[in-house]
Amino acid sequence: MRRLRRTRALRELVRETDLRPAHLIQPLFVVAGEGVREPVESMPGVERLSISELVSEAGAVLGAGVKAVILFGIPSEKDELALGAYDDEGVVQMAVRALKEAHPDLVVITDVCLCEYTSHGHCGFVREGEVDNDITLELLAKTAISHAEAGADVVAPSDMMDGRVGAIRGQLDEEGHSDVAILAYSAKYASAFYGPFREAAESTPEFGDRRGYQMDPANAAEAVREARLDLEEGADALMVKPAVPYLDIVRRVKDETGAPVAAYHVSGEYSMIKAAAANGWIDERAAVLETLTAIRRAGADIVITYDATRAAGWLAEGD
Repeated sequence: MRRLRRTRALRELVRETDLRPAHLIQPLFVVAGEGVREPVESMPGVERLSISELVSEAGAVLGAGVKAVILFGIPSEKDELALGAYDDEGVVQMAVRALKEAHPDLVVITDVCLCEYTSHGHCGFVREGEVDNDITLELLAKTAISHAEAGADVVAPSDMMDGRVGAIRGQLDEEGHSDVAILAYSAKYASAFYGPFREAAESTPEFGDRRGYQMDPANAAEAVREARLDLEEGADALMVKPAVPYLDIVRRVKDETGAPVAAYHVSGEYSMIKAAAANGWIDERAAVLETLTAIRRAGADIVITYDATRAAGWLAEGD
């Protein structure tokens, strides 16, 4: 077995999994204001950006060879109805228009959820302490339409409400946006690895938790059922979130559906590597590239990672 491992050239000839910038998506956080670059303390290297800074950052993303970004908006005001989520002049809607004008070839994906916009931090409309599934579907569909009208190429519902893909697909088609794709967060687990993101997006629930709608980490077959339902409702691609603790789910969803699969290397996974590297315990560059390759090896066609731009630069150097 060692004969084909002797040199880099030989190893590359028989390599089973490739990792390229075209496989990566860079998440970006957008806020209101001018000239804002606000560091996220728990995510070193990640910033909340105002629209002008976002456009500049997206240029760097494209320049590195990464073709797509996914946007998360943080509004200046929040309320119980998540009005900012579907406001035509909301922060994400304005950001999409600015990005498509400045970088028409950039694939712009928008996160479709209400948690960043609600005063209570839950992913939908709350009635008597519980998220009302069907009212939430109406608000999610309105949000997706507003993103599509702004120019989004892909909408990505991340709320985990039952039936949301069908509701969004039906509304998009009815409103003349049949060309807008849906990347469904199909297997989104109630994970301990979301903490830094919730700081970045200011979306920590004020009461309770999200286990009533996000998936139990102990379940695998359920993820396949969720994925199949989303495909039946009109999803164009499926997502597993988080990535590394759920590589078995990535492989199973890919094998059992055959659909395009994305995996989200989430904030906690990112921050653990950053913290270990800052303490000199690991080689950050090597650890990031090994991790992203592992996600690809598990079956992910697409990897969403806060390291996308840097990883693309490292790959260009020949790693």
